[in-house]
Amino acid sequence: MTVRISPEEFACRRQALMARVGRDAAVIIPAAVHHRRNRDTEYRYRQDSDFYYLTGFAEPEALLVLLPGRAEGEFVLFCRDRDRAMEIWNGYRAGPEGAVSDFGASQAFVIADVATKLPELLAGRKQVYAPMATETAFDADLAGWINAVRSQARAGVEAPQSLHAIDQALHPLRLIKSAAEIAIMQAAADLSAEGHRRAMAVAKAGRYEYELEAELLHSFTRHGCIAPAYGSIVGGGANACILHYTENNAELRDGDLVLIDAGGELAYYAADITRTFPVNGRFSAEQKALYEVVLAAQLAAIDVVQVGNSWQLPHETAVRVLCEGLLELGLLKGELSAVIEAGDYRRFYMHRTGHWLGMDVHDVGDYRIDGEWRAFAPGMVLTVEPGLYIAPDDDTVEARWRGIGIRIEDDVVVTESGPHVLTAKAPKTIAEIEALVGSA
Repeated sequence: MTVRISPEEFACRRQALMARVGRDAAVIIPAAVHHRRNRDTEYRYRQDSDFYYLTGFAEPEALLVLLPGRAEGEFVLFCRDRDRAMEIWNGYRAGPEGAVSDFGASQAFVIADVATKLPELLAGRKQVYAPMATETAFDADLAGWINAVRSQARAGVEAPQSLHAIDQALHPLRLIKSAAEIAIMQAAADLSAEGHRRAMAVAKAGRYEYELEAELLHSFTRHGCIAPAYGSIVGGGANACILHYTENNAELRDGDLVLIDAGGELAYYAADITRTFPVNGRFSAEQKALYEVVLAAQLAAIDVVQVGNSWQLPHETAVRVLCEGLLELGLLKGELSAVIEAGDYRRFYMHRTGHWLGMDVHDVGDYRIDGEWRAFAPGMVLTVEPGLYIAPDDDTVEARWRGIGIRIEDDVVVTESGPHVLTAKAPKTIAEIEALVGSA
């Protein structure tokens, strides 16, 4: 895949953030920490989303500093020095020279010099914006750097007087996606949909959940995803009623449904798709009835993802349609309004109908502003994912309903002309699913 964010867009992001924090501030964001997996092996490295959003720099042991209005340059990057021996073992490093030439830094310094150099850069800055309470080591380093500036007060050096979480300045920028970001997310959605189609095609009784997961991962990686966007969920039968099921080690049984919640991450942007389908390719009467209710709720919720509507409206819409369906099937009793007000549906539908999507699968952005649900604006991307889960031990319903778990999830862009479904290539009608399952 050749989709990417241009150097010019990274620069625009930095300028937009500096305009928000003001000319007397400094922004400090560390790279993600490289964590050990076990003994002498490490997890595959993935850069911090905020750091990457502003730099495009994917190496560990780095620090971004933005200094609005600084004559010597506003974008300063601390990074590892070039080291031929380490590069032979672990790969190429940009070094300070590459940080300037390849990533647009105004100045770059080796990370080993940060303790002495950064207090010089903070001198005279009134405010500091940084991540707060995310990494203990960084919190301690930040306090040390600010205290190093304070220690020079008798020499007339002015130290920062206030510390602010970077979230409120940066995350509103990340919430609204550019055309380039949406293009990447469309590509991620397309390749993720291919993985879901492949999993449906190879499904049959006797296979194991991890075999379907393997098909997903193959589709993701063959198109350039370095990793799935999150731990894939492949839940057959009653496992589909466990919302965050990730063991993926059970045998798929004839007559059961299988719920797959999986998406690839492409160029740091996530897709998030859930599909539910019968292992043997044919829905039973009960499975079909519940599936039709969930699909109707999802379509109704997507329809109200419109500019100016509140974040809460898709959830309220989905809940209403789900409750109507559950009442019609006899799984709930009473009047519709009373069932909704009392929350009787929550034993079958216990989660929200969506979340923001972007560089993180549960992406940044407030859902309420001053106590009111946020209104949709063009460029926002969210998931729409209603479901129904009838616990296998729920003796308040007839046995024929028990152990059925269904969720349908798509990724939706808010546009001036209405909702645009990025993940439309993943089949979700009963006819499409029954035609595809087991066809490989």
